[in-house]
Amino acid sequence: MYDALVAFTESLPAWAHWLGVMLVSAIPFVESYFGTLIGVLAGVPTVVAVIAAIIGNVVSMLAFVFAGAGARRKVLAGRGPGEGEPELSPRKQRFKKMFDRFGVPGVSLLGQTLLPSQITSGLMVSFGASRNQVIFWQILSIIIWAIAFAVLGNLGLVALR
Repeated sequence: MYDALVAFTESLPAWAHWLGVMLVSAIPFVESYFGTLIGVLAGVPTVVAVIAAIIGNVVSMLAFVFAGAGARRKVLAGRGPGEGEPELSPRKQRFKKMFDRFGVPGVSLLGQTLLPSQITSGLMVSFGASRNQVIFWQILSIIIWAIAFAVLGNLGLVALR
């Protein structure tokens, strides 16, 4: 799949390679970190690849945050007084335990090793986390992961030369 995304980015006119990086970084599981690597492999300057990957990932993450917050509002509005929270699937229960243990900062920074930022951010706001806190920590996490993978990608390219 990543070869196809690199090929997609390279197939665009040279001036639009950054746009390809932005688009592929909006895809869950590609994120800013693999988007940055895809950009570097496609010949996009590292700084441009990082910025484009961050923007693409942040935009898609924001869509999930606002959708998760809206879904939570609708679910809770449809419940009667005293009905409480909806029952969670076993997978969501595991995520909720991690969320309860590490909070928004921990899940945002470490959660990307297990799930895409889009999914973790949507789940956190659906569990009742502050939308603004989730957005802040997810953006910080997206930036950190993009920079880390840019460094690793460039070290790998230097080692291959």
